[in-house]
Amino acid sequence: MFIAPYVPSPPSVIRQMLVLADLKPGDVFFDLGAGDGRAVIMAAKDFGARAVGVELREDLVKKALGSVYEHSLQNRVTIVNSDMFKVDLSSADVIFLYLTTSANEKVKPKLEGELKKGARVVSHDYEIVGWKPVKVYNFCENPKLGYPSHTLYLYKKS
Repeated sequence: MFIAPYVPSPPSVIRQMLVLADLKPGDVFFDLGAGDGRAVIMAAKDFGARAVGVELREDLVKKALGSVYEHSLQNRVTIVNSDMFKVDLSSADVIFLYLTTSANEKVKPKLEGELKKGARVVSHDYEIVGWKPVKVYNFCENPKLGYPSHTLYLYKKS
């Protein structure tokens, strides 16, 4: 089920989200709606995480897999061509979201039911209604211009 359009996060925003989520070597990182795989590549390559990208669109899965092989990350990154609602998230330390508020609303019960205590959820521009963020960070890609600006939300499962 498609619940959000494909709009890739800029690399500087992804990096800031991974820093905000305190992603560490050995953490298990899931990107729900992984698109071209840019977040899982950065999570594995630059932060040492074990990364799983979940993407429904086959064309984007192929693109993501190409990037995984290009960076020789086959042993650290898995791309799953599936509906995010059918993937077990119980091993996740960090969940990465760039969906919409309504899509976050749909995935919220799954996160509440499957995430372990202490798991972090980082969301680009869209809050998870009803959850209290640990931190809200306003990030500007180009401070000289003053835009584009992004709101990053960090949540922690208690």
